Amino acid sequence: MRDILAWIEATGLGHMMRESGPWTYAIVNLVHILGVSSVFGSLLVLDLRLLGLWRRVRLSDLSSVVTPIAVTGFAIAAMTGSAMLATKATAYDGNPFLLIKFPAIAIGLVNVAVLNVTPAWKARGSRELTRGETRQLAVMGGISLLSWLTAVSAGRMIGYW
Repeated sequence: MRDILAWIEATGLGHMMRESGPWTYAIVNLVHILGVSSVFGSLLVLDLRLLGLWRRVRLSDLSSVVTPIAVTGFAIAAMTGSAMLATKATAYDGNPFLLIKFPAIAIGLVNVAVLNVTPAWKARGSRELTRGETRQLAVMGGISLLSWLTAVSAGRMIGYW
């Protein structure tokens, strides 16, 4: 793991982050927080809807609004997170929260991929879902909520290790 972290730190991105002045890391960190907030905030609303809240709100309407926000937020968070990691990657060697954060993100992304090919998700705007389909989407909403909450929490704790 240390070799991978050393390689990340030695990249041009790592050098640029360390050598571009004291405000660079602070600004990148701020943008990262905004990206993470966008991902988690939009998915929180969608996941709670999948879990059964706000049943009067059509799932297709809600997902069409929050999905672009989540995708954009994730792209911003991934880019800025990579830059922050590259700044001092070797300092995180042995940090258990790093080893929690990335698998949690992977689970969240796999869950999104599976959700998008689920027949219930595809049918959400064209017909009434069955109880079984609603339960299936609720399980996926729960997995999403747990994985992203874990990723956000572990990410926050990385700096305190």
